Amino acid sequence: MDEAARAADALRPYQVSICWWRGVLFGSQEVPVTRLRKMMLDELERRNYSQTTRRAYLVGVEQFAKHFHRSPEQLGLDDIRDYQAHLFRVRKLKPATVAVRLAALRFLFVAVLKRPWTVADTPYPKRPDKLPVVLSQDEVARLIDSALTPLHRAVLMTLYATGLRRAELTRLKVTDIDTERMVIHVLGGKGRKDRDVMLSPKLLDELRQYWRGLKHKPRTWLFAGGRWHSHTEQPMTDKVVWYACEQAAKRAGIDKPVHPHTLRHYLPFRIMSRGERALTKSGRTSARALQSPWPPHDIVRCRLQTVQEREDSVAGSISAGLGTRR
Repeated sequence: MDEAARAADALRPYQVSICWWRGVLFGSQEVPVTRLRKMMLDELERRNYSQTTRRAYLVGVEQFAKHFHRSPEQLGLDDIRDYQAHLFRVRKLKPATVAVRLAALRFLFVAVLKRPWTVADTPYPKRPDKLPVVLSQDEVARLIDSALTPLHRAVLMTLYATGLRRAELTRLKVTDIDTERMVIHVLGGKGRKDRDVMLSPKLLDELRQYWRGLKHKPRTWLFAGGRWHSHTEQPMTDKVVWYACEQAAKRAGIDKPVHPHTLRHYLPFRIMSRGERALTKSGRTSARALQSPWPPHDIVRCRLQTVQEREDSVAGSISAGLGTRR
């Protein structure tokens, strides 16, 4: 027991230095905030980084310190290069994940520790440029028709008709539905950018049907959280969106990998197949949008008529398959 106690005392400084996450995220008073962590948090707040970026950077530095069982202040570029190789060779992480870990360490060393850093010493990994999985029109109809609950159906229809990211969908408020202008206001999307997306009549009818079916109407969020998604004023988590896509794909018998972003990929492909032009805010065709296999949604301006034709086609496929609902 004495040896175990001495070992625990020896590791306590390292545990305090690397156990950053719980103390700040959950407001715990048991885990002290170290000086280095406080410095990093201050720099992140000064630059007004989003909560998602702060969380990713803190976790990245924490994992780096845990790997070497030492404070990041005692580590250098050679350790970062070894850690980068470890993430690929042992952890089998994807290039995008490794790039985020390197960005977190770069922020720590440059912005907090004020140490020199060159990309040549720690190059960012190359990312493969792969084409996304795109569902056919029949597969989209089967997916929506196989929704497990009315909530799941409304979620899938919203993803399909608007191309929203799952985090943007869960943060939609009731006041974001603008029926007069037939748009949905997306506030604080990726990059903290606001934008409007089309609200088609078909989607509006589906949302109204979903809303009428709620026993308790949420006051704030369009898709409320909680067990029954109506007893709390907290937004729904993105895990529900993942679960809705997963269960609907299984029930529809779709063999392709289906996730919330799959329906986001579907929208620009359908627009391009109809001969629509990807336009910037100035009305000119975007070269980036034309060169890319799927134009970004914040520069796509599709006509409501095209969206309506696309939804009418899928709605017809759904109606035809109502007699074979699983």
